[in-house]
Amino acid sequence: MNSPASTGRLAIDQDMTIYHAEALKSELMGNLENHQVIEMDLSQVAAIDTAGIQLLMLAKRECQKQDKTLRIVAHSPAVHELMDFFNIAGFFGDPLVIPARDVA
Repeated sequence: MNSPASTGRLAIDQDMTIYHAEALKSELMGNLENHQVIEMDLSQVAAIDTAGIQLLMLAKRECQKQDKTLRIVAHSPAVHELMDFFNIAGFFGDPLVIPARDVA
């Protein structure tokens, strides 16, 4: 069992869409129960919709209610684009980190 001050890293490597929302919610909430700090890597998320954004906001709010920390440590271009579209980067308070693309 993890200590209350432990940090968990959660890398999402699937689409954050309504089709995966239920499974992702379970994964997010499970990590929230087990860690004081959660670092979320979204660099491999190819697609995200409003259901995905709602899950991220839910996780952030639950962390705030429980005096825990959620950090998004990497954003895919799709995540960055949708967060920018909805102007919600400030809600999460994390720097928007986009990995450099390979030059062909």
